[in-house]
Amino acid sequence: MKKFLTILTLILLLSVSCLLIAGCGKTTKNETYEIALVTDVGNIDDKSFNQSAWEGVKAYAEENKISYNYYKPSEDTTAARVETMKTAIETGAKVVVCPGYLFEEAVYEIQDSYPEVQFLLLDGEPHDADYNYKTSSNVHCILYQEEQAGYLAGYAAVMDGYTKLGFLGGMDVPAVIRYGYGFVQGANDAAKKLGNEKDVKIKYWYSGSFSPTDEIKTKMESWYSDGTEVVFACGGGIYLSATSAAEAANTKVIGVDKDQYFESETIITSAMKDLTTSVKLALNDLYATADKKWPADLAGKTATLGAKDNCVGLPTAETSWRLTKFTVEEYEKLFDDVKNGTITISNSSDKNVKPEVSITVDYQD
Repeated sequence: MKKFLTILTLILLLSVSCLLIAGCGKTTKNETYEIALVTDVGNIDDKSFNQSAWEGVKAYAEENKISYNYYKPSEDTTAARVETMKTAIETGAKVVVCPGYLFEEAVYEIQDSYPEVQFLLLDGEPHDADYNYKTSSNVHCILYQEEQAGYLAGYAAVMDGYTKLGFLGGMDVPAVIRYGYGFVQGANDAAKKLGNEKDVKIKYWYSGSFSPTDEIKTKMESWYSDGTEVVFACGGGIYLSATSAAEAANTKVIGVDKDQYFESETIITSAMKDLTTSVKLALNDLYATADKKWPADLAGKTATLGAKDNCVGLPTAETSWRLTKFTVEEYEKLFDDVKNGTITISNSSDKNVKPEVSITVDYQD
């Protein structure tokens, strides 16, 4: 009898513990989430691509009282991304948002297996490992005119008095190349306007990574010690390497994708892609349909968003504007000229076809 009571006591204690630990998984198992975001290699607080896309999902879902959640792959592989997308779908997702080109192969692989699920792919288009492209009708893709954002940043930096610039790219993927070539074109046009083409110089390098590394920091330290005044850090978390070097050298950085002013006093502006707005716009178009599927003009198609859609640009909030000579009013005039096509910017993403400019650009391996 004493042994029986001991066992019964243990069972009761285990039951109570199970209830205390979120129902031992019961709640998670029964919950469903209609809109899911699957992160790439980062998290939803990466101050960059994932966070911007997540904020769009969160804002739209909460405004419209739709359940939502995010899911993080276990590793940086296509297989892991596919499995995570499947997990999201099995947890009730009817819409899966995929931020970044790393999802191109994953969406290609999964799109036809779940024809009733709607996929939103940001910054890429579905293709297999051999670059055979196919976008099914349950997929909508959004690309951006990064060259416009890069142009605005390069122009603003030179107009603000900087003549020794740097472009620190992540991997040399099309979006990063467009950012960089736009930056070069903007700096060149501003130099022409000021008549100081011979003085403006840009060091240009792709680091091959979207994460901060000691190698990147060391490279930036060498640039700053060689006279570079401001570096456009373009690619996920590599801005951390740039700001670390800039803080030590008392120099400056330009952020990317999201307004990164709060990350460091060294960040004077950011070349932004407004993923938050573009995600909200896309979800609004999707949910406006009776069957909650992509409308005909979006289904299986790619939209390229830019200044005309107010989805690229520099931040103009007082806290973010750390330029001292180039004014917000001058920037807004420049933005309007880009928006209405008065200023044309090459959107080449061919690494081997560099912009023709009058300023000096040192392309480094």
